[in-house]
Amino acid sequence: MPPPLLTLADQAAYQQHFVQTYCAGPLATRDGIPVYFKRQSFYHAFFETVMHKDDTFSPDRAERMDWIAATLADAATQCFQGWIAKTKSYDPARRVELRYQNFVVVLFMKKGQNGQLKAEFLTCYPVVNRRLPKVLAAPVWNRVDCENAL
Repeated sequence: MPPPLLTLADQAAYQQHFVQTYCAGPLATRDGIPVYFKRQSFYHAFFETVMHKDDTFSPDRAERMDWIAATLADAATQCFQGWIAKTKSYDPARRVELRYQNFVVVLFMKKGQNGQLKAEFLTCYPVVNRRLPKVLAAPVWNRVDCENAL
């Protein structure tokens, strides 16, 4: 069962919630990888491109904001390698986490100064039905392949 949808007054309220909830410090994935969030990630995650570069705030995406932490923490979340359109290949350093009602959280994996894995939040969104088979067809993400790629 997914967490409840988040209902806030407007874009500014959602942005404030994102900054307070996610940007204050890292969250850990269920396998112990710290995930860092940048303030500017709000625009990529909770806006939709309508035409070319005309971005519009998406309440449908924003109301699922609290699903990010739940997805990262849930042991039932499936993890796949991310697709890089530019190279037309899967990247073991991108982790696509799939959970609640086909909701995905996309992370970019890096190595920290101590050599340990850490992640940067890139985006999140509900996957539409026609794209779900592509997500499910991706190679399963695993730590060894990721570390070897970095």
